[in-house]
Amino acid sequence: MCACENDVNEVRELGRKKPNIEEGKNIDYYLSSNGKMRAHLTAPLLLRIQTDSGRKSELPNTLHVDFYNDSMKVESQLSALYGRYMENENKVFLRDSVVAFNTKGDTLFCKEMYWDQNLQKFYTDKRVVLSKGYGSTYLVGIKGMTCTQDMTQVTLFEMQPGSYFTAHNMDSTATTATTPALAITPTTAAPVKPAK
Repeated sequence: MCACENDVNEVRELGRKKPNIEEGKNIDYYLSSNGKMRAHLTAPLLLRIQTDSGRKSELPNTLHVDFYNDSMKVESQLSALYGRYMENENKVFLRDSVVAFNTKGDTLFCKEMYWDQNLQKFYTDKRVVLSKGYGSTYLVGIKGMTCTQDMTQVTLFEMQPGSYFTAHNMDSTATTATTPALAITPTTAAPVKPAK
């Protein structure tokens, strides 16, 4: 009499569903709202992964987004080394060297941030540095920020003491800044917790 023996781990592996992965290269995606183009996303690689829990899209090798105003002119831009699109929430999680800037020379630097496409806002609960006017003024939000997509309204959470200063201008003497040209609201309120 003879019998065969199966490896338990091999049998379990056969029963597991493997995720279905679609791969797209040289992505060139346009986002519109109410018949108007709002954003243009480019990325070298897009992975769409279908799992038992749902579908997710990842941009693992950098991404860049141009945001447009009603006149179809670029008003702000965004770049990051990694992005994950949450289709059910219409949000994008960005991490690693996240930089957003507008045409007025205001720039945000942070390690991770969310982009809410419905609200057209950026937010994070991590440390963020805001450079205004091509680097003439710097502000640091220790516990994050929220801001509009065009970066005209920025709320920093728990500003770092002494982080607000104006650098010397080569053409004139420096002045102490009292009111930012950009609408900035420092606050000590608790920041909005990002969705996971």
